Amino acid sequence: MSDLTPPAVTDRDVYITRTFAAPRTVVWKFWTSPEQLAVWFGPDGFHVPVETVAVELREGGRWDLSMVDEAGNAFPIRGRIAAFIEFEYLEIVLDADSGAGPLEDILLRVQFHDHGDRTRMTLHQGPFTDEQREMTAEGWELSFVKLDAIFEESITEEQNS
Repeated sequence: MSDLTPPAVTDRDVYITRTFAAPRTVVWKFWTSPEQLAVWFGPDGFHVPVETVAVELREGGRWDLSMVDEAGNAFPIRGRIAAFIEFEYLEIVLDADSGAGPLEDILLRVQFHDHGDRTRMTLHQGPFTDEQREMTAEGWELSFVKLDAIFEESITEEQNS
């Protein structure tokens, strides 16, 4: 992996490390392919219409989507890709309507660590207010449960074929 020195984590940040049962190239695609991103992004009770997703994988490119709740309320997230190293690192500056007030210039950094048929992902995002940090951390955790289920289903299908 390239030498990426992460900034210090503060009490205003969300910091999550998680391992997924999929190779790094696959996990990367679930972050950078609109069709894949729409499948897992957002906590329970939300979905992401694929037509709201735009990923322009280049510095300065867009990383946009809208989460829609069961009542049909849309919560847009608009991002600008600040930096990326394919399959290794994604850095996005985000603005969002969180339901707990607007979020502006929130920095999302995601590192993808190659462990063969598994990927360790490190997510660092902030700064947030206390309420926004708690909501964001919970949202990511619930989203990652969806992503885990997708990878587990894929493994089960492979084993049964």
